[in-house]
Amino acid sequence: MQRQQLQFLDNWLNNKNRKPLIIRGARQVGKSTLVELFAKKHKKSLLNVNLERHPELSQIFSGKDPDQIIQQIEFLPNMESVNKEAVLFLDEIQAVPEAIPALRYFYEDKPELPIVSAGSLLEFTLSDHSFSMPVGRIQYLHMGPMTFTEFLGALGEEKLQSFVMNYRYGQEIGEIAHQRLSNLLRSYYYIGGMPEAVAVFADNQSYKDVSQVHNSIIETYREDFPKYAGSRNLHRMLNVFNFVARNVGQKIKYSNISLQDQSVTIKKDLELLSMARVIGKVTHSHCSGLPLQADINEKVYKTLFLDVGLMNAVCGLDWRVVSQMDDIKLINEGVMAEQFVGQHLQTLLSDTPNRELTYWLREGRSSNAELDFVIGIAGAVIPIEVKAGAAGKLKSLHQFMGSKQAPLAIRFDASLPSIHQINTVINLNKQRKKINYPLMSLPLYLIERLKIIIEDYLDHY
Repeated sequence: MQRQQLQFLDNWLNNKNRKPLIIRGARQVGKSTLVELFAKKHKKSLLNVNLERHPELSQIFSGKDPDQIIQQIEFLPNMESVNKEAVLFLDEIQAVPEAIPALRYFYEDKPELPIVSAGSLLEFTLSDHSFSMPVGRIQYLHMGPMTFTEFLGALGEEKLQSFVMNYRYGQEIGEIAHQRLSNLLRSYYYIGGMPEAVAVFADNQSYKDVSQVHNSIIETYREDFPKYAGSRNLHRMLNVFNFVARNVGQKIKYSNISLQDQSVTIKKDLELLSMARVIGKVTHSHCSGLPLQADINEKVYKTLFLDVGLMNAVCGLDWRVVSQMDDIKLINEGVMAEQFVGQHLQTLLSDTPNRELTYWLREGRSSNAELDFVIGIAGAVIPIEVKAGAAGKLKSLHQFMGSKQAPLAIRFDASLPSIHQINTVINLNKQRKKINYPLMSLPLYLIERLKIIIEDYLDHY
């Protein structure tokens, strides 16, 4: 579980200039479990201080004296001695926001002490407090739901997991592997990557039990909003939360969310949920070159939800519906595939300087053109469509490739990997233009290998 994050923590522990670490991520993505696995791996005592249970520590952290803070922590029930051979874990740090600026003094006065903190809806807390963040004296690790390959590992499908994780461009995929991965992908659409939902399914293969876990997680979020939303209106926040889950991939219009509230208010709610990683923003870019984020229109964006499984739960989608949809309908007549790809692109780009997702949109009087995603990868602008069917139906992709400089286009669908040379004629600026470009089709389950596949292709061709 969370292989990349464990490797990150290994490197963090061994860094001579180690800073206190804040693990940021939405509720229930496995932050606490990750820290437990990390401490166990390195055979270190884990000194777990859940700050939701000890709000009285706020006064101690306000003093900003690490020795005084440590002394009071050691007085907590069943707490061992705080020392450099242990890991001090401040869980639910958003409950005692005074602990965040205090991390600066741990960095300056106790650099030998490994200190990790984690928080959910942290941005809600920060937006309602005036203290200054300890910039340059803390480090962040962002966590999201389990990826598809981590899902495979949790289900005991190590051979398929290894096959996907090591896939290279041009490698043949047998029919048995393809069908099994496609079926497991369909299960992932419903179960998603929330660790508790995956663990329940791994134990008993019950989609009904998964649904109960989803409902419990969603209820936890709804209970968290009044704790940390501060001055934000609870009913409106829940409305925004539900709206995004039910409208993934749709261009945001504030009036569609609420006619009673001002646009600036809805915008703030969306920004908070986005910063807290409960939702994800995909912003329109003109895609004139790299970085794509330098050419964005921040007013035009669509949204993703935290997790495809939770998205389906909010939408009330039953497993029987997902299991009976054929592949083309599953990809073209819903947003599961787009949510899945977007969710994994967020993970793929999480460690890059320009990690914000972008898409391309051209709105005209007579015709519109829109691509699901455009990313900067391997030094190139790469358009991505999530669509099943013939290449002739990819009109927006043709328009993009006719007007932008891109060496390759990607289509994610349900078929085996293939590449086709597209030759067609488009209307561009009131003129007919011939275009010619390579279109690579990939099965959705290879999304995590996208960077390697593109690099292989560009190096070879």
